[in-house]
Amino acid sequence: MPSVTPDDDAPPLADLMPWSVAPPRLGRGWPAAPDPASLKARWDALLKAEGPDREALFEPTRSRTPHSAVGQLPGRHGGTERLARATGPCAEPVRVLRAPFDEQWLIPDHRLIDAARPELWRVADERQVFVIEAATAPADSGGPLLLASGLLPLVRPGRIRPLYRRPGGTEPNLAPGLLDHLTDRLGHRPDPLDMLAWTLVAVRPGLTVPLTADPELWSRGVDLGRRVLRLTRRDGERPKLPGGRRPYVRAPLPSRPLTVHYDRAEETLQVDEGRISPVPPEAWDFEAGGVRVLEQWLAVRVSGPDEPGTLEAIRPATWPQSWTSELLELITALALMAELRPQQAELTMKEPITASELRTAGVLPVPDRPRRPASVLDHHEEGPEGQFTLL
Repeated sequence: MPSVTPDDDAPPLADLMPWSVAPPRLGRGWPAAPDPASLKARWDALLKAEGPDREALFEPTRSRTPHSAVGQLPGRHGGTERLARATGPCAEPVRVLRAPFDEQWLIPDHRLIDAARPELWRVADERQVFVIEAATAPADSGGPLLLASGLLPLVRPGRIRPLYRRPGGTEPNLAPGLLDHLTDRLGHRPDPLDMLAWTLVAVRPGLTVPLTADPELWSRGVDLGRRVLRLTRRDGERPKLPGGRRPYVRAPLPSRPLTVHYDRAEETLQVDEGRISPVPPEAWDFEAGGVRVLEQWLAVRVSGPDEPGTLEAIRPATWPQSWTSELLELITALALMAELRPQQAELTMKEPITASELRTAGVLPVPDRPRRPASVLDHHEEGPEGQFTLL
């Protein structure tokens, strides 16, 4: 993080990216899983059950029961009849960010989710970037304070701040006039992704974001932030470590692993008799939200069976090959993220743009409208039982 003084009057992230949404709340674990085939099998098992058995499998809450009347998720095609009498295949699973750096799958069916946050689904597309507040651990834990993902995040408990307020990468979720003020001070116009890249590397405990009017410092910070953004989004070209440092499977992972052990001296990840190396300590120790990312990722996939008879107990009988590829990619991304931390620490703040300056320029305080979701609905959305609603 940049070296700044405690009283430098840096603007809060909540003012720079004013629209935020609480993360979705599933209310039950079974609609999400690390593999899509398990989700389809769980749905089939739910629909084969009838009456009280279906209700018990569903795991009702005050927000959702099989009798709840719920509309479609924006942009999705799940059924809208009450789940108690639903038939047919489940909605096609979609990729989501289930935990920091953990991409899983979700059945995108509003009837299964206690609090889906439709306003997030309305702006989720290939241009969107979701910023997730991950600062739930102590400031000295070493983990990132913010995450970024092109996938809809289910990460709790921090707020979610979409980069754009409308689909198609339009109307950036930035304080009105902020980019104009930065243009005047820097001598060139940054785009919304530049602002996001700077934010990822400049944010500090308390979620304030020091800004600079120094063009050279801004350029270095944005370049570093875009590298972080590529690793946290994990889209496009997959990251690679130099030849001698790339992790490989040295001994095949077993069909149903049960134990995980990391050998720090050998830089080896042991999954039962399976072995992956080299796995640098910086990748194994990488934390987000106060927990080791790799350890949590593996625990979800290696943990023992759930209570028999529940939908969550339906899971792969063997370790899918796709998980091994995802694991190697995750090790690489975390190792590269750890390498960028010293460069973040070297960003020494010059010519700060303070919150006081932004208030004088009329950028702050932010009006109420940018803190509310934009009206993005340009078509009918199907409500409960096939009825249509227009917001």
